[in-house]
Amino acid sequence: MSFALRGGFPWVRAPAYWLAQMGGAVLAAVMLLFTFGSVRDLGANQPHYGIGPSLVMEIFLTGLLITVILGTANRKGTVGANAALAVGGTIALAGLIGSPISGASMNPARSLGPALVSGALSDVWLYVVGPLAGALIAVLLIWLLNGPPNWEEAEAESGSDGK
Repeated sequence: MSFALRGGFPWVRAPAYWLAQMGGAVLAAVMLLFTFGSVRDLGANQPHYGIGPSLVMEIFLTGLLITVILGTANRKGTVGANAALAVGGTIALAGLIGSPISGASMNPARSLGPALVSGALSDVWLYVVGPLAGALIAVLLIWLLNGPPNWEEAEAESGSDGK
């Protein structure tokens, strides 16, 4: 969604991408179910410190992650080839900080798949609303800092080399 909002991913392809993510998340949860049996919640996230702190944590962590991703997904960025280290380090740090509070989902598909398979749906809205809000905030922040994306930036975000 963030890349589509920035113009680096075509909106017409977004629904298929989202369905593929959801399908993969559900299949992964089904695989866990068949592999380990009825394990508590099958990896579904649960708020450990209540709804408010968990929602704030999901918004913050997703916003941070998307800001790093959008900030490194351009050819003129100072991170360059080390963008993967920046993104991976952000995910690791977010997991360390957020796991005890909210589970550090940062992706609705990552939470919806296990929740659907395990039936742990009571708080799943939190893991849809939080990441979507965090992503929107990150896109707005990048827009304020960098302005609208130019063609070269949109090309870098989409992974295309222009050929």
